[in-house]
Parts: sequence; C-alpha cells; structure tokens
Amino acid sequence: MFKFITGKPLWANILLGIGILLVLFFIFFQSLSWITRHDKSLAVPAVTGKSYEEAKKILEAQGFEVEIQDTVFNDTAALLSVVKQFPNAETTVKMGRVVYLSINRDAAPDIDMPNLVGQSFRAAQITMQQQKLKLEDTIYRPDPSRFVLEQQYKGQPIKPGTKIPMGSGITLVIGLGMGTEEIEVPDLIGLTLDEAKAALGESGLNIGTVLPAGSDGNQYVYRQEPAHLMPTGNVRRIKEGQVIDLFVQGDKPVRKDSTGAQP
Repeated sequence: MFKFITGKPLWANILLGIGILLVLFFIFFQSLSWITRHDKSLAVPAVTGKSYEEAKKILEAQGFEVEIQDTVFNDTAALLSVVKQFPNAETTVKMGRVVYLSINRDAAPDIDMPNLVGQSFRAAQITMQQQKLKLEDTIYRPDPSRFVLEQQYKGQPIKPGTKIPMGSGITLVIGLGMGTEEIEVPDLIGLTLDEAKAALGESGLNIGTVLPAGSDGNQYVYRQEPAHLMPTGNVRRIKEGQVIDLFVQGDKPVRKDSTGAQP
C-alpha cells in the first residue's frame, strides 16, 4: 500500500486524498441527515376540540412533542379539551417539533360578583360580558327608573363581591321607567354626592351622569342639570323617574340668592 502511494506522482496523491475526503464528508452528512431526520417534514394534525389525552396520542404517534402552554376557561368548550394549538393545523414543520396546546380547565374559576344595581340595562350587559357572566333572565318591576334594581343568582339576591363560578347565569330586576306624575326638581347645590343621591331617591328621580367620573361621595354638587329653578324663577317640574346630571368638586360651593348676590 505504501509503495503504491509513493510510486505515484505528488499531484496524483493530492487528488487521491481530496477524493477520499469528499467521500468521507458525503457519508458523514448522509448519515447525519438520516439520524436527525433533517429532511423529514410533516403537516401538523388538527387537534383543537379533542380531549387532551386524545390530542397527545395523535401528535406523539406522528413524531411530535407535546407541551401544555396555557389553561383557560371557555364555557362553550368541553372540559379538558384543546381550545388552541400552535403551530396551527396543517402547518408544515420538521418532525420532532414541539406542539403547544391551550387546554380548557376542568372547572370554572370563581370570580367576584360585580355591582350591577343602578346601571342601565345596556351597561349591566357590558359589565357581565367583561366578567364572562351570562344573562339568565330579566324581571321588570313598576319603578320610575329604567335601571337595574336588583341582581339575582339562582333565584336569590346576590351581593357584590360574592364568589360565583365564571359563566354563571344572572337575573336582572329592572325598573319599568318614568311615571306620569310631575314632581319638583330638588335643589342639590351644596350637598355632597352621597346626600344628593339620597335626595333624588326620596324624590322619585334618578341620578344621571356624574362628572368628573369616579368622583368621591364626599365631594360637593356645584351644578345640576336640569336646574332647580327655571329662568322665570319658578321651581322646575319634571316627570317621575327622570334623571339629574350632577357636577361635583372638592370645595363646597358658595350659594347665591335669587338675585345673584352672595348671602
């Protein structure tokens, strides 16, 4: 063997060495591709809607790894079913790729019951949607307002902050609306927001918009719409159940008499 190599010209030996190296590289990369299945691609099967155990079995049978990415609650999906997968179904990926699954919880999580009393029906619906609660029923009662008078769970009144399962059905008791009787608009200027709310309730009127939003109950009313007096100086009268908008501030306003002078 040695004589065979030394008996050849130098350039022939160089070419022979290069040829041997190329063959070795070819064999190496071919075996690497086979070991890692580098050239093997598959479409990810659709497992959304299937139980976790079934989805795991399908994915692993086709060479994929499975990891739970998240647990959520969806009251329209079966418990412990797959609600989302990544990569999406039919996406072409390399064999051995990890498929991440979002799984529906085995029970609804508890949430705090929001306070819907005093809200309009539309506002209460929005709050319930945000809290993932369902509207089970509506009950109408004679009342000057058209706002939520009571909130019920399983036929019984429920207090705000009570723990209930997400997705629970809530019944709203709602006022029928304004009466036919006209009543005097109370003078609310100088009262605290809490005092003004109480005065409106006693008068058969409802509180409308409070500005600025989120005001403290101890702030003072400095303006109301509609006003207590008409431009003629007579006390304004409105129908029972109408709303009064209130504007509040931190300092108690200085009242003026009917002539505009300070007392």
